[in-house]
Amino acid sequence: MGDHLPNLLTFARIALTPVFVAAFWWPAEMGGRWVVLALFLIAAITDYADGWIARRRNMESRLGAMLDPIADKLLIASALVMLVYKDDIRGFVIIPALVILAREILVSGMREFLATIAIQVPVSSISKFKTVVQVIAIAMLIVAPAIEHVWGWLHQAGIVALWGAAVLTLYTGFSYVQANVAHVSGEHARPRPREAGRTS
Repeated sequence: MGDHLPNLLTFARIALTPVFVAAFWWPAEMGGRWVVLALFLIAAITDYADGWIARRRNMESRLGAMLDPIADKLLIASALVMLVYKDDIRGFVIIPALVILAREILVSGMREFLATIAIQVPVSSISKFKTVVQVIAIAMLIVAPAIEHVWGWLHQAGIVALWGAAVLTLYTGFSYVQANVAHVSGEHARPRPREAGRTS
């Protein structure tokens, strides 16, 4: 079991996502938002834990490399959709949420294509930081209604963090596309014009 622990944590995060979504209907008077926050943070912690364990024990696998970003995107996308549904994200604030979702779809599509030509792209440090900012923003927006009588500023802080996450998302998305567009267009497989006519 130990050899498969990182992948098991990833599967657990995927399985936890629908439970996390369902928890949004938990009654507020019974601590509903705290339950949602707890599930979200547990899922986010497994994201850090599975990667850390895989690197620490040299247990990285192709299955894990494929499933981990899928699990992350499912969690973040589900959280944003539910926050919009619950009216915690509304008006112009939908823009950063859409930016984050669109970027994840674009990068997922590129990753899937690059996998077919056996090209793996490591996650950059700024991409990891972007994910941390996303998690912080979403966590604040989730719990804000439960403590607005004490920390009324928390929702606004979550909105600011979400805009910050969107900016980082745009930057990392552009960098990812720029770094891999040659692979997608097939330019790496084409002979250079000056070499095309050479003979050995």
